Amino acid sequence: MNSIEQLTQLYGSMSKHSNYQLLPLKLQKIVGSGKFETLSRWERERFQYIASRLPFKDRSVLDIGGNSGYFTFEALDAGAARVLYFEGNTDHSDFVSLAAKLLDVADRIEVQNQYYAFESDNHERIDIGLLLNVLHHVGDDYGDQDISLEFARNLMSEQLNAMADKVDYLALQIGFCWKGDRNHLLFPRGTKAELVDFVRETVGGRWEVMDIGIPEKTGDAVSYCAPSERNMRRDNALGEFLNRPLFILKSLV
Repeated sequence: MNSIEQLTQLYGSMSKHSNYQLLPLKLQKIVGSGKFETLSRWERERFQYIASRLPFKDRSVLDIGGNSGYFTFEALDAGAARVLYFEGNTDHSDFVSLAAKLLDVADRIEVQNQYYAFESDNHERIDIGLLLNVLHHVGDDYGDQDISLEFARNLMSEQLNAMADKVDYLALQIGFCWKGDRNHLLFPRGTKAELVDFVRETVGGRWEVMDIGIPEKTGDAVSYCAPSERNMRRDNALGEFLNRPLFILKSLV
């Protein structure tokens, strides 16, 4: 089995997060088109928004729950000096390790096949952290599976604030449904305003909320814009990912 066949097998390995990210652009050129079945969750648009606020050149990056590595590889392509990548799914981390070799960037990526330990103090300080759609999986993909929804919400706050000791800047995105289950809403009405209020109330004294990007869709094009009365309304026709705000935070500690 050659490297492309190995990548294809790893990418398609069954899990609830498989086919979860697009391939990074440089990897697409190597493997060719049509070899991977991918379902975009607006990775390009999200990365463009993050990179417009947080220049990656010569920065160190921490990618938590990095999946198949789209944001890791794009950060390197944008000039990041190195990326520390954490992913508990072995197939995903093996995919990233193999892709890094094919892209000749293995010396700039440290692959950690484990779930990130938010509570640990044994972490080096990193310039930019990426915490994208991870926290609402506490008690499911990682952590104690017997916790209550209320406890999970408190734990999300603790884990978010713990990151202020570990990174200078953080790109943050959180889903509305605990464990990805629509029967367990983290916020009573499932609105963007509730999620924004949750983050603002959580981060006081630990983080400065620098920017909030709200997805807007015009035709097939998606862009992240400043909050407005119009785009803060929940629009179920957009789908779950395009109702999630994207936060840029600056550590105050």
